[in-house]
Amino acid sequence: MCRPALQSAPLRPSPDPLQGPPSPAEGGGSGASPRSLRAVLLTAASLLAQAHLVGPARAIDEAAAPPKPPEAGVPLAAATVMAAPPPSFFSFSDTVVSYRFQGPSAEPGLTVPRQDGTAKGRQVAREVPKNVVNLFHANSWAYGTNLISLDILRSGSQDPAGDKRVPFKDYGATEVYLIYRSVLSPNKIFDTTVFAIPGLVKDIGLSFGADINTKDTKFDSEKRAGTFGLSLAFDVPAGFVNLKVQGYKEFSRNGFAGTAPSKESGLPVILGFDYAHFRSVEYKMTPEFELTYTIPLAFTGLPLALAGFNTLILPKGRYGQINENRTQVEFVSQTNLVLDIGQLIENAPNRVEAFVGFQYWHNKFGGDPRRTPNTEEKALIAGVAYHLK
Repeated sequence: MCRPALQSAPLRPSPDPLQGPPSPAEGGGSGASPRSLRAVLLTAASLLAQAHLVGPARAIDEAAAPPKPPEAGVPLAAATVMAAPPPSFFSFSDTVVSYRFQGPSAEPGLTVPRQDGTAKGRQVAREVPKNVVNLFHANSWAYGTNLISLDILRSGSQDPAGDKRVPFKDYGATEVYLIYRSVLSPNKIFDTTVFAIPGLVKDIGLSFGADINTKDTKFDSEKRAGTFGLSLAFDVPAGFVNLKVQGYKEFSRNGFAGTAPSKESGLPVILGFDYAHFRSVEYKMTPEFELTYTIPLAFTGLPLALAGFNTLILPKGRYGQINENRTQVEFVSQTNLVLDIGQLIENAPNRVEAFVGFQYWHNKFGGDPRRTPNTEEKALIAGVAYHLK
């Protein structure tokens, strides 16, 4: 629970002139006479009228009056600087709130039986629609850039919420996923152009960041990942294209662990293995590549742009109920066609946008499709975004 902000002590209320002295029921004297009450009312009305007249008159007088000279001993230039608002710490800042629908999404291991004429049938991937609210902020300062993105994803009932007591509830799961990325530019820090390749890369920086996730399902995901490496800002005529080459280290949670494998699973029981405490998973450090871009499509004659990202993560170790599976190369790509509605309708750019796109996810979360079903995602995207500025 958050600690409440401190508040000032309440002031003693001033007596209301319209009420007069307290009545006998309130411990006072006799009630006010009609004459005294009428006088009080007239006085209050006069004061209110004066307030309405004096306020505009004072504003007009102040607007018409010449500016006051600086105080004695303060030069005019210094007084002007003192009166000016302080410069912003950020040279660029943008905050965006957006909503998108995407589906069908894939959740590794989530399947449903489908009858195919055999006695047992077979398992097929279960498709999941998702509604997503995103809060995004990016800024640029003297020595680099920062980016933070918060996704709140609500699955349909096909991906049910759950916990230890009720594994599968009758409503969809909610996931929160936070991404932070930052880049420090040696060119800006040391006021040089050494860290650049003319005509190809305009800046080479140091990048670092983090991923944090939680989801209220039986698996009880709690991802914690860190990245550190190099960021290359390519020299493009419009928009931007950035590539990050980084090391990736992930810690997660295995919600299905904690008990020995059942006979139905077909997994061997390892003697002496501490199943009760096998829940936290530490993956190996592995290379990661992130490509992000926004490319204006000026040739269309419309305020259109392509925006998206591609992320490639190499195998990061083992996973499973007893780490019986090896992770695979993971690749996720999202591409959106963005229309600036504000620019198109009211000549107010970078305010309201609509977008449609496609997301492809291969070996989602590093899952091996030979061991884990439903690891390939092909989802359509549609949404709107509003820039708070």
